[in-house]
Amino acid sequence: MNNYGFIKVAGAIPFNKVCGIEHNTNQIIKLIKEASLKNASIIVFPELSITSYTCGDLFHQESIIEKSKNALFKIANATKDIQILSLVGVPITNNNKLYNCAAAINKGKIIGIVPKSYIPGYREFYEPRWFSGIETDFYKNIILNNTVIPFGNDLLFIDKDNEKIIIGIEICEDLWMPIPPSSYQALAGAIILCNLSASNALIAKSEYRKEIVKNQSSRCIASYIYVSSGMGESTTDVVFDADATIIENGIVLAESKRFLRANQVIYSDIDIERLIIDRIHQNIGQPTKSYRFIDFESFNKNVKINRNISPHPFIPEKGDKLDIRCNEIFNIQSAGLAKRFEALPKNTKAIIGISGGLDSTLALLVIIKTFKILKKKLKDIIAITMPGFGTSSTTYNNTVNLCKTLKITFKELNIKDISTLMINKIDHSLDKKDIVYENIQARARTYILMTAANKYNGIVIGTGDLSEIALGFTTYNGDHISMYNVNSSVPKTLVKFLIKWIAKNEFNDIKKILLGILEQPISPELLPPEEVKSKGISQKTERLIGPYELHDFFLYYFIRFSFNAKKILFLAEKAFEKKYDKNTIKKWLKVFYKRFFKNQWKRDCVPAGPKIGNVDLSPRGSWRMPSEAEINTFLEDDEVQ
Repeated sequence: MNNYGFIKVAGAIPFNKVCGIEHNTNQIIKLIKEASLKNASIIVFPELSITSYTCGDLFHQESIIEKSKNALFKIANATKDIQILSLVGVPITNNNKLYNCAAAINKGKIIGIVPKSYIPGYREFYEPRWFSGIETDFYKNIILNNTVIPFGNDLLFIDKDNEKIIIGIEICEDLWMPIPPSSYQALAGAIILCNLSASNALIAKSEYRKEIVKNQSSRCIASYIYVSSGMGESTTDVVFDADATIIENGIVLAESKRFLRANQVIYSDIDIERLIIDRIHQNIGQPTKSYRFIDFESFNKNVKINRNISPHPFIPEKGDKLDIRCNEIFNIQSAGLAKRFEALPKNTKAIIGISGGLDSTLALLVIIKTFKILKKKLKDIIAITMPGFGTSSTTYNNTVNLCKTLKITFKELNIKDISTLMINKIDHSLDKKDIVYENIQARARTYILMTAANKYNGIVIGTGDLSEIALGFTTYNGDHISMYNVNSSVPKTLVKFLIKWIAKNEFNDIKKILLGILEQPISPELLPPEEVKSKGISQKTERLIGPYELHDFFLYYFIRFSFNAKKILFLAEKAFEKKYDKNTIKKWLKVFYKRFFKNQWKRDCVPAGPKIGNVDLSPRGSWRMPSEAEINTFLEDDEVQ
């Protein structure tokens, strides 16, 4: 697919004149050409955009009917050299009845006409006075100017060069039905749904409309282009507000400026591949109606994608949504742990290893909230800090201050002696700072925690996050193991935001300590501190495996949307264009793939934990993958090499 699966679409609202067919036609042509210059493949106009929606009884006038038909051919002729599918609103007669229609125009031809299915006749709407609906008999092909044109609500439009791009059309009221025509169109393969509308402005109606469009695009796993009439309509009884929006699977990509007294066009790049992959994942069902498929030609050259790509897809949007999402995540973590404790004997304690790092801090805060929910004594939370060869004074002090301020049971058990004993036992050198040296400390900590759980009648709460699980950056049978891991579905980039939110909203009394922890670099602290700076941390994880913000970005698009490495690289370039160059991104992308594939065996036996989002790697529910999968299949593209 061209442009990594993206297609540019447009929604156009002409500043029309009531019954001003010549004026309206010229504006439509102008806006089609404008959209073509911006490489749009599809442009959608409002309902009855050739005549205007508010013509009233004048719709029955022969002048309106005949000139509207001629306007269609004028538009077709004026745009014959343009590879764009134009959808315009027009009244059309068929079998001696008048229909409110959307005409599809492409490369100088009228390739299909879709009538409105449901005709509103309530409150301010009285369309049955002029128009017929689909309950009436009509011919499936009509002849206009000696040209046979398909007619009916069984038409779908398919890009002749890309069978994945299928367009469905409905008109205004159709969307408000219990089962809109677009639902059936989506089941038949339509991936872009278009609505030519004339919906008047009322208090709060715009928000309600948007929610309906968002909901329909989500249910259909489709993009939805909604375009309503503008300020040129008659205002005898109602006002139209030029409301248009482009939405992809419930996410608003572009919106018009309401009440603008001028022509306007909104644009967006729709990710067709993303929608199709979601449909494959969810297996949305089989067609329940048969359709005629009409070919069209679209702009198919590579063009610049202007769509915003967030560099941190796991992090909620700023503002109110950030607060809502963080609160929800924290509650999911606590609810999962609370249920686990409810299934255990009443006096079961929580055992957690506290390092002063981000992950163990978040896990501890989840435990405290859980204990408050269950009205359990905070003294039954046993936090154990286990300084090793690489523990810095800053993280140690943060740990001590945090635990003492929270008034939980706190124990310090240095692991240098047990680690030294084990190193000597296997006849290894303490001077050799290799994987053996590091992992002995990680396993020593887990051994102590498990033994403490036996002694104090508790369960060990895991702290490893989703990013570490994805990259295999855990010690097998060390920090890899626990009885329940509250962080298993939380990526590293989100951990910081959660702690910051918790500090502000839930634990204001330890806010200063938490902010201090956030300032520390990410490190397992298994190697000795820098000699030059006693408080320094010599082992910085991101120097070794790459920036977590990149790995979380790769993880999101690899798991959530199953994109190939080439597309993930393309998206990452756009998202991080001001921070990393292409070669840097490519370097860490290959590291991500290699680490992800070679560490599935670790993920096959991770502890249980609550799922918080769409990306999760639990082998029991979310991710099943063979440990022996051939990685070259996923990295063989020249662009990634």
